[in-house]
Amino acid sequence: MKRFAIAALLASILPGLAAAEDLAKIKSAGVIRVGTEGTYAPFTYHDASGKLVGFDVEIAQAVAAKLGVKAEFIEGKWDGLIAGLDANRYDAVANEVSITEARKAKYDFSNAYIASKAALIVNGNSPIKTFADLKGKKSANTLTSNFGKLAQSFGAEVVPVQGFNDSLELLASGRVDATINDSLSFLDYKKHQPNSKLRIAATEKDADFSGIIFRKGNPQLQAAINKALADIKADGTYQKISFKYFGEDVSH
Repeated sequence: MKRFAIAALLASILPGLAAAEDLAKIKSAGVIRVGTEGTYAPFTYHDASGKLVGFDVEIAQAVAAKLGVKAEFIEGKWDGLIAGLDANRYDAVANEVSITEARKAKYDFSNAYIASKAALIVNGNSPIKTFADLKGKKSANTLTSNFGKLAQSFGAEVVPVQGFNDSLELLASGRVDATINDSLSFLDYKKHQPNSKLRIAATEKDADFSGIIFRKGNPQLQAAINKALADIKADGTYQKISFKYFGEDVSH
């Protein structure tokens, strides 16, 4: 019995020890591996030349520079993105990941660096005016996102998609009735597609806060990333990136 107890104890301790070494490994390698979607403008996407760009991409690069390393981006679909931390595909995820109690139970977060609101997006003269109007309607969303869960909470049938762009394409073509998505992403979309008939029908009252997410039990990495975020805000780097993509400071 003692042998099994010791084995169980080691099984519970070893993941924490491995995580605690992450910062040292990152420093030694000179690289922090960052998981990101690559299809979620303006946070993480590819420009006309195919280069990975976006608000989160530049924030991750700025944080990495403060850590004295380079950011290496590993792209993945949203529904498996956070789980990639468990498989050690990367050291952190920067992809406007909302800080929720459910996620905090399994992972650790940096301090919040994005504040946004959920927006109910509809097409043209849609009769949908409030979130409550979603009952019995079809909403295009990624299944595991907070937006998808919010749509379900209002009685919508969630039509699964891979990302933000797919949601808007389905909505524009009339194959769904709505999508709940990030207000900042939609404002960026309208900036590039001013003639689109898509519009925001309603937004949530309270802001949603996002942070950089990584494996649990890693206080050294958490402290280092928090310091880096504070430093880029203090020296104006954060504000420069934020105004570039949104025209305002989106940290609050």
